[in-house]
Amino acid sequence: MLAGYLVGGIVPLLLLASTILHSVQGYFLDERKKVLLSQANVISGQVTSSEFLFDEENRSALEETILETSQEKNFRVMILDSSCLVTYDTGYEDVGKTLLLPEVVQALQHKDTAKEQKNGTVYAAASIVGAGDTRVGVVLIVDSLADVHDILGDIGKEAYLLLGTLVLLVLIVMVIISKVFTEPVKNLIDVIRKMSEGHFEQRAKVRGIVHNEIVDLAISCNQMADQLEKVESSRQQFVSNVSHELKTPLSSVKVLSESILLQEDVPKEMYVEFLHDITSEVDRMTAIINDLLTLVKLDQKEIPLNFKETNLTQMMTDIIKRLQPMADAKYISLQWDASKEIHAEADEMKLSLAISNLVDNAVKYTPEEGTVKVSLDADHQNVFISVADTGIGIPEDEVNRIFERFYRVDKTRDRETGGTGLGLSITHSTIMMHKGSIKVNSKEEEGTTILVRIPLKQPTTHG
Repeated sequence: MLAGYLVGGIVPLLLLASTILHSVQGYFLDERKKVLLSQANVISGQVTSSEFLFDEENRSALEETILETSQEKNFRVMILDSSCLVTYDTGYEDVGKTLLLPEVVQALQHKDTAKEQKNGTVYAAASIVGAGDTRVGVVLIVDSLADVHDILGDIGKEAYLLLGTLVLLVLIVMVIISKVFTEPVKNLIDVIRKMSEGHFEQRAKVRGIVHNEIVDLAISCNQMADQLEKVESSRQQFVSNVSHELKTPLSSVKVLSESILLQEDVPKEMYVEFLHDITSEVDRMTAIINDLLTLVKLDQKEIPLNFKETNLTQMMTDIIKRLQPMADAKYISLQWDASKEIHAEADEMKLSLAISNLVDNAVKYTPEEGTVKVSLDADHQNVFISVADTGIGIPEDEVNRIFERFYRVDKTRDRETGGTGLGLSITHSTIMMHKGSIKVNSKEEEGTTILVRIPLKQPTTHG
């Protein structure tokens, strides 16, 4: 990450500095070329007006003027005729020589030009115009770029010093930023590694009020840890509950068996009574184990759902008829309300078992002469099944726990109700597999209402 920050921060800075220096160098050179070319044109105009190449009388005066300009500006001036022969040179070196320079040739072709040479000088060539707009010669100025290079060198030193300072500052800032970002990531990795080893109590430190990606990641990591810790706690509680639920009937069987074995001349009637009790406890263990196996299969999606068009009104009517005797035994008013015939895609057998569990629980936990009301309704998308009772109710802090395995509202009535504590868990799993939802509203000593929603049409095709 630090390497990435450095590349991303320093490389663009170096490129920017190089581009600026190159632009400054180009600017100074272009300006020098423009000045020299302008001066060459001025001298060319003077040569033309004085007929320097043809009038010997005016030539001496102009030579003196050109020499003064050359010495003042510190550059060399040469005047060449149309055959590229040097007729005048302020340096007195090349008079009488023929100079076939590209700049001179271009000027004679009506194209004044100034170019930098490899030896660190500039050649600026301007044509001399004669009669009929003909090019009768060329003014060539040769100037050194040493002063320009000195200036550029000084600018470069200052720029590189400033650049070095900036690079150092960027390096320091990047190291700080890298530590700010990498330290939390390292801590997160350490927390996740410990969680993978089973230490679900680990939490990432959330620093800073402003939310950024690192803070969001730490919060998500902690939420995941909360869920894992909750799952682990539920698993341990589940194992403890299973052990307790199975231990109780096993203890009863052992006590009953030992009671018979330790007594002599036990009457037949007592044998029969004890064996009935043992059979009852074995049946209870069998029911618990069967419900556990059902839950495991539901969790692992091993039980396929057979969705088909189902008459829910008829299904609910059958459930009410089946449970009516149990309600009558407690003088409970079991009311059934269905305003219309409703059909939906459902697994009739499993959904019937789930709703039966709800109605059965409502009857079991409603005191004598109470009321249980079951209703069925639908809109254009969903089916709504309501089971309301006037039973013992559920404490507010335990409403969300009734679908937990082995959970019972009234733990003192475990034996009376005869349930395994797994029925509502099976109901919840079945409703979820129908892509539905289940909600609970309850008040202690006032009753409970459970509302089930399932779609009329299942979103996917099931086998």
